[in-house]
Amino acid sequence: MTKADNLWGGRFTGKADETFAEFNNSFRFDQRLFKADVQASIAHAEGLFQAGILTRLEAEKIKNGLLTLLKRADFNKSYFDETDSEDVHSFIETKLIQIIGDTGRKLHTGRSRNDQVATAFRLWLREKIEEISALIGELQKALVESAEKQKTAVLPGYTHLQRAMPVLWAHWCLAYFEMFSRDRERLDEVWRRTNVLPLGSAALAGTSFEIDREAVARELKFEGVTANSLDAVSDRDFAIEFVGACALVMVHLSRFAEDLILYASSEFQFIELSDAVSTGSSLMPQKKNPDALELIRGKAGRIFGHQTALLSMMKGLPLAYNKDMQEDKEAVFDTVDNVGISLKVAAIVMRNLRVNEEKTRAAATKGYLNATELADYLVHKNVPFRTAHDTVGKVVLYAISKNKELNELRLEEFQQFSDEIKQDVFDALSLEKTLAAKNQIGGTSPERVYEALEAAKRSLIVDNG
Repeated sequence: MTKADNLWGGRFTGKADETFAEFNNSFRFDQRLFKADVQASIAHAEGLFQAGILTRLEAEKIKNGLLTLLKRADFNKSYFDETDSEDVHSFIETKLIQIIGDTGRKLHTGRSRNDQVATAFRLWLREKIEEISALIGELQKALVESAEKQKTAVLPGYTHLQRAMPVLWAHWCLAYFEMFSRDRERLDEVWRRTNVLPLGSAALAGTSFEIDREAVARELKFEGVTANSLDAVSDRDFAIEFVGACALVMVHLSRFAEDLILYASSEFQFIELSDAVSTGSSLMPQKKNPDALELIRGKAGRIFGHQTALLSMMKGLPLAYNKDMQEDKEAVFDTVDNVGISLKVAAIVMRNLRVNEEKTRAAATKGYLNATELADYLVHKNVPFRTAHDTVGKVVLYAISKNKELNELRLEEFQQFSDEIKQDVFDALSLEKTLAAKNQIGGTSPERVYEALEAAKRSLIVDNG
């Protein structure tokens, strides 16, 4: 890149060291902002015209030149390989001047790369937040489909990875549906804070040209303009918030993956993953590995690292813009890429698994998962819960010694521990009654779960427009 290709060459007489120039350049990654920067530049040109800085002819010439750049980039896939520009912003300006001549040199009036970068970054990220939210919605749809497809499937719920109480498979699916609903809410909030226009803040103090910032904001569909020029060019809260929201998405995806990895193991055999989302071993021909899920779980740490990197980068920076902030792009870009592909793969996994209902039902009826139900049964007989809890613990200990499940005990055996236990205890301890009894809002009773499924479907229609 020659000195003339820089946006700042006038002050300098010497040539930058080649290693430093390569170190300083960001074009290899920030070219992703090309379309967003062109859009912002078109709006800025209109703002300059409205302020009387450009003639209508000059403004139209600049706009047409910028639109030509978009068309050339779409047509020529190697368009960005034809230059060694410092960044995407200098690339656009250089190409514009080549197309329309010296009129292109007027475009940068009233703005700095500081507010230009911040504007393009926000424009680009605004669109990506919408895309990621839509991908979460697609995963939620896959969860609902799986829940409905195997509506009556039962599996053991766990605490401490020990069997605890039976739940419906649909209840498990809806648990993750809820997590991802919160993720979409968080992304909506980040979108609103991202959707504010910094253009017009210039380098740090604002601009002396009478550009109508609010008109430019309307042109770019921003909800408002930044209130302080110093803050506007040095703010990357929106980027940190975005990666933070994505970190929680990845927490949920990683937990989702871990559950399914366990359920697909030979020890559990609760689900079977199709060949579409599994791989084999290069040595052991019998293996069927859940690599899709393991990669999702692994990528979570990568996103956590980006969040830490952004926080660490910003924590000691003085106002206003500092070159350190160039490091924000790769962290955010990589987050977008990896969260996006992880969500896509997770939805594919959900559509390519089968619940082994015979295995899960058998597991849900073994291991004294109805012990709490026996305690509740005694409470309904006016036994204080703490007394009932102690009594049931003794019953379980006895059942273990006899190698029997609770519902396999005889009535006389139950009555060794409490005279309140009657013949109706066997009905109360059945799997069907155990599930049906959890009938409060949010519970795993079929009635409540089917209501929740309908509510989930309605929410998807609303969220997806």
